[in-house]
Amino acid sequence: MRKKKRNSVARHVVRGRKILLGVTGGIAAYKACYLVRELVRAGASVKVIMTDSATRFVTPLTFSTLSNNPVATDLWASNQATGSDIGTRHIDLANWADLMAVAPASAQTLAKIASGISDNLLTIAALACTRPIVLAPTMDADMYLNDITQENISRLKERGFFVVPPGKGEHASGLEGPGRLPEVEVIVQAIEGVLRNTHRDLKGKRIVVTAGPTYEAIDPVRFIGNRSSGKMGFAIANAAALRGASVTLVTGPVSLETPKNVRRIDVESANEMYRAVIPRAKKADAVVMAAAVADYKPEKTARRKIKKEKGGRTPELRLITTPDILETLGKAKNGRILVGFALETDNELSNAREKLRRKNLDVVVLNSLKENRKVFGSDMNHVTVIDRSGKAEALNTMPKFDVANAILDRMKEMMERRPGRQNV
Repeated sequence: MRKKKRNSVARHVVRGRKILLGVTGGIAAYKACYLVRELVRAGASVKVIMTDSATRFVTPLTFSTLSNNPVATDLWASNQATGSDIGTRHIDLANWADLMAVAPASAQTLAKIASGISDNLLTIAALACTRPIVLAPTMDADMYLNDITQENISRLKERGFFVVPPGKGEHASGLEGPGRLPEVEVIVQAIEGVLRNTHRDLKGKRIVVTAGPTYEAIDPVRFIGNRSSGKMGFAIANAAALRGASVTLVTGPVSLETPKNVRRIDVESANEMYRAVIPRAKKADAVVMAAAVADYKPEKTARRKIKKEKGGRTPELRLITTPDILETLGKAKNGRILVGFALETDNELSNAREKLRRKNLDVVVLNSLKENRKVFGSDMNHVTVIDRSGKAEALNTMPKFDVANAILDRMKEMMERRPGRQNV
């Protein structure tokens, strides 16, 4: 009988990489054995951390045999996995890895990682790990669909963890639904995709990213704002940090978790964002202005709430322009790469190109509201990237993290071509 050819999609990227695999308790723990085997076959070096519950389903000897490495189960036991001192084992394992994966990831472990609880070797290593972390949630359907579990998964995604959607089907309990450990091939492909998009090619680069809306106060209660969720800017900050850059994220009011290894500065108004961005941009190699900064603000802000007047009389609100952060940066680029965003409703390309020229940008990213595209609050985006030559490249609709990497790819090429500059 002819032997079925194994999928080799992941082989090139995974080969030679160091993967730290966390295994938690659950009937699906046995499938992690096949995951280790496939990663080793792909040329990866694999080390395994098991929780105490996981050892009740599969023995550490099994994983040690498959990975050709000792298995770590206890922070306090000697000679496990690294051969390092007991007190630094979690640090050494986290620093050793190019990527950490937790598969299966139980509801309890997800909750602990989301809350920063580090009470076993696996969760301690996850807290110490600065490299990408892939999670494969695996549990009974009702547990997976529980609002608390879903909130934890959402928090982890916002913080920059990569979550592999679980499979659907029959569980050991007899229930049907989501929560099964995905097929090994699916997990391997997810790992390959993360490794491909998080190669540390921006190490040593300093990048300032802005995100979210600004709120311009009318009185202590009301403000002028916009619908920006901040997700695109946060995705860029997350992707840049995963690629090794030193990232400062200046954000308006949003309800998003700070991505791992990103320095966050919260502001509210356009004036506050201006004061936060301009001095930090002077030391940056690139600035990405993904924030939707308000163009206008009230000329005067009332100290007290403006009460509704009797008789239906409408108060007059006089507006003045806010500081143009992007234009200011464009006038004194000093060799740094400057990326702006444009959201247009008509004459999209011509308006975006005019913005690029007028504000001296290197790249402008055009968002569109046409064709009923959902831009605000969505995890997906459809953009057109326009460079200084006027060339426009329409990207396919894709997750904002992938859009972020596409933008960073172009920025990297520009930074490599640009001669060194002085920080002033």
